[in-house]
Amino acid sequence: MKKLLIVDDEADIATSIQYVLTQEGFSTVLAHDGLKAIELVESEKPDLIILDLMMPGLDGLEVCRRVRAHDRRTPILMLTARTSEIDTVVGLELGANDYIAKPVRLRELVARVKAHLRESPTAVPVPTGTNRNIQLGALHIDLDSRTVTVRNHRLDLTFKEFELLAAMAKQPNRVFTRDQLFAQVWGSDFLGESRTVDVHVRYLREKLEENPSQPKHILTVRGVGYRLVWD
Repeated sequence: MKKLLIVDDEADIATSIQYVLTQEGFSTVLAHDGLKAIELVESEKPDLIILDLMMPGLDGLEVCRRVRAHDRRTPILMLTARTSEIDTVVGLELGANDYIAKPVRLRELVARVKAHLRESPTAVPVPTGTNRNIQLGALHIDLDSRTVTVRNHRLDLTFKEFELLAAMAKQPNRVFTRDQLFAQVWGSDFLGESRTVDVHVRYLREKLEENPSQPKHILTVRGVGYRLVWD
């Protein structure tokens, strides 16, 4: 049974979400402020976090930042009544996986929760069959064991980071638009936005590039998207 942490200072909203998700078979825990949320993340180890953006004291952005400081894998869905692009971008840069606007449509929330849990690393099947490898210079990707090494140094990638890198590595030097990468990695029917690609590219650069601020391998094609090059 997957465990979900619901964080919202409005008790009626939190309990409504809890009721619906419990009916769907999830285990749930509640927090009504940011400090309690951090405490429960550490003690309960939830499989997914539903996090309100606007809370007094420690708000959702700060909670997200603190969680991501030591945990890049647990999906975080932010609830927000603010829909400006800057709020969304800041949240994604801090590591949120998705946004849901208030007032929350509970069926949509359930659908997104299930989608993110299906895409989590725990959902990866046990690999079988002959290994399939991609070798680009010092970059080695094993698609079956889902491992990436650079000059024999193994990289610790999240599920989506691996999928994004593999998608580009299968066609090196090709320019991908953000929408193309989003469709390949997250799926055309996935609820989200292509700006998520930018966030995951930044994370990949931090792990892959010697100097992430001056990347040599994952290059930005201005006004279009990204391409992977490796000599």
